[in-house]
Amino acid sequence: MNERVREAAAAVQFEALADDAWLLRLGERIDDALNARVHALAARVRAQAPPWLRDLVPAYASLAVFFDAQAIQAEAVRAWLLRYCEVIEDDAAAESGAGARTVEIPVAYGGEFGPDLDAAAAQLQLTPAQLIQRHSGGDYRVAMIGFAPGFPYLSGLEPALALPRLATPRTQVAAGSVAIGGAQTGIYPRPGPGGWRLLGRTPLRLFDAARAAPSLLQPGDHVRLRAIGADEFHALVADAEVAAADGRRNADAPR
Repeated sequence: MNERVREAAAAVQFEALADDAWLLRLGERIDDALNARVHALAARVRAQAPPWLRDLVPAYASLAVFFDAQAIQAEAVRAWLLRYCEVIEDDAAAESGAGARTVEIPVAYGGEFGPDLDAAAAQLQLTPAQLIQRHSGGDYRVAMIGFAPGFPYLSGLEPALALPRLATPRTQVAAGSVAIGGAQTGIYPRPGPGGWRLLGRTPLRLFDAARAAPSLLQPGDHVRLRAIGADEFHALVADAEVAAADGRRNADAPR
């Protein structure tokens, strides 16, 4: 191991999550550059496709590596990973722009879709229209998936739009709700409790266990939000219901 690789590896902390998983900590903060290094490291490991690799789970500042403990020992996996811990800025910058998907998410803002929009705009000293324009105009990236299956934590929120979480979380948030929590934007994939500020809602289904890829968004994806009206929202919901019904009929048809 040369000196450059040795220095890079020393900056990564290894933590055993289980007998078949390592957690590689690259830092302790929410930072776009640090998150880019996490995704660059994940891309390096994924590109090698070792036969013992089961899964990779990127987070803001760490990468979980799951492996087949019957095929390889944990220390051997650690030694293998150490060779790929030299994630420099050029690699991270190249990874962030190479091969990443851009996914458009339609969002109906305000009213029944975003009950916190008006109050959030007032707190930010903006009009609701200004907040919609600035929020939907952001360049977002899926930093990680967590909290609930398919829930994307989106980095790239304009710092001036950061909002504190609600003092008392809601017991029920509608599926598809687009929200701000602190310096992040996220989208609730299913109904449930939540304390983020709800600005709008998307008609897209972010998580469906019946799909080949259950999560609509993946870590590293770029996300563009597109503001839509209520009519388009309901039309997209209707289209999705028709497509789902067709899929069920095709699945039940005799072969």
